[in-house]
Formats: sequence, structure tokens, C-alpha cells
Amino acid sequence: MPLFDFCFNFTSSKFRDDEQGFLQRAMDADVNHYLVVGSGQEDSQFAIELAQRYQKNMYATAGVHPHLAKNWQDDTLKTLRNLSNSDRVKAIGEAGLDFNRNFSTHQQQEFAFRQQIELAISVQKPLFLHERDAHDKFFSILNEYKNDIGPTVVHCFTGDAKALENYLSMDLYIGITGWICDERRGSHLHELVKTIPQDRLLIETDAPYLFPRTFQPRPKKMTNEPAYLPHIAEHIAYHRGDSVEKLCDYTMSNSLRFLSITD
Repeated sequence: MPLFDFCFNFTSSKFRDDEQGFLQRAMDADVNHYLVVGSGQEDSQFAIELAQRYQKNMYATAGVHPHLAKNWQDDTLKTLRNLSNSDRVKAIGEAGLDFNRNFSTHQQQEFAFRQQIELAISVQKPLFLHERDAHDKFFSILNEYKNDIGPTVVHCFTGDAKALENYLSMDLYIGITGWICDERRGSHLHELVKTIPQDRLLIETDAPYLFPRTFQPRPKKMTNEPAYLPHIAEHIAYHRGDSVEKLCDYTMSNSLRFLSITD
């Protein structure tokens, strides 16, 4: 069953030496759709270039990650708006709040977050969002726009039951990664993943980050890649009580619907 990796950080330097090799291994594992995520102005442009280079079933986002919100300039919004005109750009982001590392101030993050929400509404594109240790403020801001935003995903969800309940109350999509394979910090997701409605679940590697710790045998280089998505899917399916085939089918449908892909 084909799979859609809903967060592939293909712009990372870790993939430059062997782009074709990573993609071939993914194809061999039946992972044949990808969303390449943009995390800044230049990064978003590169995401588009990669999606154009590998055209078939590869799409991009355009946005500014909260870590890089401090780099927001007077022309950033205009740049993102122009990038969003590309036929490969299917969503705005990776936008949001990250109060865990605070590489940008809370004020800078909140400003960039609001700007991108409003951009997504203006250009009528979905939102691809990041939230870590910032649920209350994140949810409060997003709630202000709940009547205007389109499809929205909280990618790489790692939060608690209350956060998940809040996001689902807004009919948001939830992205689950190999975090669920991490016995040190992801075991709480084993129960929570059961409560995500079938039509709101998306699966992703977040490669090259978050190598699934349960994967065996472990490679010498623990760089995560799309080829490991089936392993993550197996774990998610197990904890949801679904067959892998069923999970592959509905998460692919959810991904295509979210991004308005009909081809």
C-alpha cells in the first residue's frame, strides 16, 4: 500500500549527497508521496525547487519556522506570498510556536505565527503548524481565526490528552511521527493515538529527525528517512487496533484531501 510522508525535511543538508538513493529506498518501501517542508524564506524556495525537480508526487510548503521567527523582515510576507503562487506549494508553514528552545522570542514567534495564519487565509491554502511547549498561547491565537482558516494540521504531535482534545475540537488534523516509537518520551501516544478520528490522522517521518528507535537492525547512521515510514505506520496501526493496510489507505486519502490533490 502506498504511503504519504506528510513531513519530509528534504532541504536538509543530510540528503544532499544521495538524493536519488533516499528516494529510491523510499519507493522500494512503497512511500511515493512527499510533502517537503519549508522552514524559512530560502528554505521554502529550495523546497519548491526540489518538488519541481522530482515533480511526481512531491509537494512543498512555504513558511517560517518559529525557531527562525527572529529573521522575519519587512519583505518576508511578500516573499512567502509570491512563493505560495507556485503550483507545488500546497500549504503555508511550518509556522507556529516553540517555547521549548526559544531560539526566537515569544513576541517574535507570535508575530510570525499570526502573519502566516493571515497569509494562509488570504491565499486560501492549508496551514502546516508546529507547536512545542506552547499549547495555551498557540491554541488561543489559532482560536481567534477558527472561523476563517482552512484545513490545518498540528504536525509531529507530542502533547497531552487536553491538547489533543482542544485541537480536535477545532477539527484540526494531527500528524504522528516516530515519536510514538520512543519508549523514553512517546509512550503516552500509544493511548492518545486511538482517540484521533480516522479522517484526521496524518503520518510522517519528520526526516532527517526523529529516527524511530524501535527500528531493527539499527543502521550505522541513524538519519531518519522516508523509507522508515512503513515501520512508523505499523506502530501506529498496532496501537489504534487497525490493520496496516487500512491505515495506509485512509492516511493517504486524508493527505490528498488536506492538500486538495486530485491527480
